[in-house]
Parts: sequence; structure tokens; C-alpha cells
Amino acid sequence: MALVGRGDIAVSRLAWLEQGGAVHVSVFSDDPSADLEAAAGPRLCRHLPLAAELAGFQVVWMADLPVDVAMLLADAVRARGALVNVEDVKQGCDFHNPALVRRGDLLLTVSTNGKSPGLAARIRRHLAGTFGPEWAERLQTLGRKRTAWKRRARPLTELASLTDATIDSKDWLSTVPAGLADQRSEV
Repeated sequence: MALVGRGDIAVSRLAWLEQGGAVHVSVFSDDPSADLEAAAGPRLCRHLPLAAELAGFQVVWMADLPVDVAMLLADAVRARGALVNVEDVKQGCDFHNPALVRRGDLLLTVSTNGKSPGLAARIRRHLAGTFGPEWAERLQTLGRKRTAWKRRARPLTELASLTDATIDSKDWLSTVPAGLADQRSEV
């Protein structure tokens, strides 16, 4: 996969890709910010990708580029059968990125199907404030308990009840808005 960009949004997208498990990300930039240079390190190609370079990628993200430049590159990516996402340019996207909050293995996502990235970002900030770093360990705790509970054959409804009982006994959802806290587990 490849990332083409210049500034803060490209840096954020690179971090997002890496946190999601992307190992091999080529980064192209004709005018990288200092932060992008640092984040990309030796993966940085100091130019916009040439058509031949795009042939090797199945997915390309673009950020912090003038729309006309990004759309030309997006057309070249598509001509080679790859998917492209031009950040904040709906007509330049073959797919949309969700706004996400990652707490260890817990992943909370928000998508507006490209209709309002600002709303998705606002909800992401709310979720990040509501579900802090402690949720990574909470999920690990529930995972260990579920493994132990499954040593004996149990119906899914019982596993869900045990999960709910653990969450309730520890009062983990007391700070979550009422609409979310009232929902029951689906295992």
C-alpha cells in the first residue's frame, strides 16, 4: 500500500495505517513536512509517484495535496486497477475511512459514508474521551474470562450474561452515555 501526501493529515493517516497493522507502506511526497519525514523515515520517496510506481499498489491513500493533483494521481491509480482514497474529497474515494478509536484490541469506529467527516471526527473525539486507555486492559480481562467460561460448553446467551455481569459488577459502563450503557452484550 502507498500513502501520498505532504503534511499533518498524511502523518495521521500513516499512524492510522501502522496502528491497524500495515507493515509495508511506501510514502511519497514532493514536499514533506518535517513530521512526515520523521514518521516515514527510510520509506519516504521524495517525489510524487510516477505511473509506473503506482502499478505495484492495490490501495493508495492521499492527503494534503491540491485536489487537481490528487485527482490526476487517483485516475492513474484506478487505471492500474487499484483502490484510492483522496482524503476529504468524496468523488476521489473508492472507499471511505472510518474515524476510529483504538484501545488495544478494542476498536470503535464511526462512519458517515463521506457525508460529514467533521461529524465523524467529533463523535470519535467523544468516544475517545468516554472510552479511555483503561479499556485495553478491560477487554483483555473479558477475553481471559471468556476463554475460561468456554472450557465448559455454554450457550452464547450464557456467555453474554456472564459478560454483562462482569461489566456491571465492575461498573465499567457507569460513565458511558445512558443509551450505550443500556445495551446488552452480543458476545
